[in-house]
Amino acid sequence: MKFIPLSIPDVVLVEPDLFGDQRGFFMEIWRRDLFSAHGIDGDFVQDNHSRSCRSTLRGLHYQIKCCQGKLVRVTQGEVFDVAVDLRRGSPFFGQWVGERLSAENNRQMWIPEGFAHGFLVLSPSADFVYKTTDYFAPEHERTIAWNDPEINIQWPLAGAPLLSAKDQSGMALRDAEVFD
Repeated sequence: MKFIPLSIPDVVLVEPDLFGDQRGFFMEIWRRDLFSAHGIDGDFVQDNHSRSCRSTLRGLHYQIKCCQGKLVRVTQGEVFDVAVDLRRGSPFFGQWVGERLSAENNRQMWIPEGFAHGFLVLSPSADFVYKTTDYFAPEHERTIAWNDPEINIQWPLAGAPLLSAKDQSGMALRDAEVFD
């Protein structure tokens, strides 16, 4: 497995080793000792799976309490996956990183606690699977506007995204609760 820190070094791109032959393939997607050796000590408590159609944009979500680290991957299709640093004391506060994750490239992204997360579906549909380090707690969930000009995410959009009501009403970063 390769662990590649991104421009915000706490966010890590993970490239699993793929072993394939005429029957198919095998890969390890989570192995505590390898991840821990690279500073990812998530104690995962919940797995989630969503399916979305092209141009769906989900995010930017986070929980202000019951904070969640996430290990995300795509099992069908392709997405542009984004993490935004919401840790006020971080030199990267308000900055974002984004990567293409797909069923073809098998990449995963580790997004630690203290980050907002979102993704845009680039393929006709995508299945998005992720592990979390804490349980979903809707009373603590917050949403930052996907198009906040202060963050200025360069989404690879060809037109308007499909948004939930929650994502349409996301807050500006300057007005949002963040992590101290």
